[in-house]
Amino acid sequence: MRTQHTRRAVLGAGIALAGTGVLAACSSGKDVDKPVAHPGGMNHDDMTGKPSSPVKSHGEYVSPNGEEVAAVEAKRGSGPVRKFHLTATSARLDLGGGLTVPSWAYGDRLPGKEIRITAGDTLAVTLANHLPTPTTLHWHGLHVRNDMDGVPGLTQPGVKAGAEFAYRFAVRQTGTYWFHPHVGVQQDRGLYAPLIVEDPKEPLSYDKEWVVMLDDWVDGVDGSTPDAVLNELSHGMAAMEGMDHGSSGSDDKPGSGTGPSRVLMGARSELLRGPASDVAYPHYLINGRIPKDPTTFTAKPGDRIRVRIINAGGDTPFRVALGGHRMTITHADGFPVRHTTTDALLLGMGERYDVLVTAGDGVFPLTAVAEGRNMSALALLRTGGGAAPKASVWPKELNGQLVSAPELKADTSVALAAREPDRTIRIKLTGNMRSFDWGFDHRKYDPDWRHPVKAGERVRLEFYNITEMWHPIHLHGHTFALAGSAGPRSVLDRSPGARKDTAVVLPNSSVAVEFDADNPGLWMLHCHNVYHSNANMMTVLGYRR
Repeated sequence: MRTQHTRRAVLGAGIALAGTGVLAACSSGKDVDKPVAHPGGMNHDDMTGKPSSPVKSHGEYVSPNGEEVAAVEAKRGSGPVRKFHLTATSARLDLGGGLTVPSWAYGDRLPGKEIRITAGDTLAVTLANHLPTPTTLHWHGLHVRNDMDGVPGLTQPGVKAGAEFAYRFAVRQTGTYWFHPHVGVQQDRGLYAPLIVEDPKEPLSYDKEWVVMLDDWVDGVDGSTPDAVLNELSHGMAAMEGMDHGSSGSDDKPGSGTGPSRVLMGARSELLRGPASDVAYPHYLINGRIPKDPTTFTAKPGDRIRVRIINAGGDTPFRVALGGHRMTITHADGFPVRHTTTDALLLGMGERYDVLVTAGDGVFPLTAVAEGRNMSALALLRTGGGAAPKASVWPKELNGQLVSAPELKADTSVALAAREPDRTIRIKLTGNMRSFDWGFDHRKYDPDWRHPVKAGERVRLEFYNITEMWHPIHLHGHTFALAGSAGPRSVLDRSPGARKDTAVVLPNSSVAVEFDADNPGLWMLHCHNVYHSNANMMTVLGYRR
């Protein structure tokens, strides 16, 4: 049984392009679109919205360490400095039940040790890289200064093997976040941990707090590695049919592995309207434990528990329910929403939800089903005596009411103010599993192609998913408001949608989001499926000077 701390007691995946002089060159690049008047006359389900038209630029972009970035950081102020040290290293990780695997981690634990600070603090983290390859840290969901965002080849050079890098930035947000590398498929190893930013004027009332990290696991199992999985997937489904998909090599070299095929076929989800995942993971974890040896959270009957749920998976959407309980959603991606009660949640990769539950008396399963697969992760809530449920337990709440992000509304304290967009950027989500050629607008990722924005603008992003698969789209450095489907803005779309940094775009549908351009620099926009992003489903938003 693992010790959990009460609130009263304790108050990913871009391609590595590491090199020298990266920041000096970052302000140059290529324009991907021009300002566009808001489109009219387009049906909300129209998937023919014209995407951006790339053209070159000539050094007119704000650089990640430019004076504009420094000026915004200065306005954030400098609160108490909270110092932490992280070591990225090779490790043998105990997943429970006698299963120990070689992997990479922050120290020797999975997830890595939680970082917990208070809004207003300055976070100072020194990363020591003891891995055999470069790495970085990305602070998922935080509005950091651009040169601290951790995207090699765009905002910083990769931290070389044997080197250190000092991350330092002011934190003004509150909520549930996490951190992970943004180099290759490193996130699909053990390199992740929660980052909790407490509100000094916390409006919620609760007795205990439970941080829950969901994950899909392949690294070190029967010789498999995420790099070998990417190598196998990159050949495309058509090339794999009827072939032996195993690969060979050592665990420390990209593309290596000696495991069986990890290509997943036939995993379909009605909730996601098509294929759910690409990878046949052998294990699913909650807080680093397999279902037959789950972590246990202890409380008393009647305790009001804040559960912070984070999907740290590389390729898996999770449907989550707590047996015998209803959950009240209070936050989405760190930002408060109007409280909404549900039986179950669906989390795409990178998404986070905070919920409140009032604990019953007994032992209850927190089950996270890998959507589209008959496999799950498990943790236990224990408030009294009784036998623990079986690892395969399926709480009835999983088939009950499920509230999705578009149904949530932002709390009035964080609702995006009503305003017409100054700029609309339309992006098509393209590709397919047969050729594994995922991308935006059929284009390979190039850090020099930029969708230009300007400081002070209200920006509307319209995503048109013309693929047969769902995609969780994540924007760095900003939080956007969900704004309905792409196309003309209706009266309904003008209501205060939930504030998020990751949005699920279902197959053959569209999603619009809006944000205020208030954090200058060069910002990654990508699918948070680590294998899709490494297959080029990435692009860049760049602030013009």
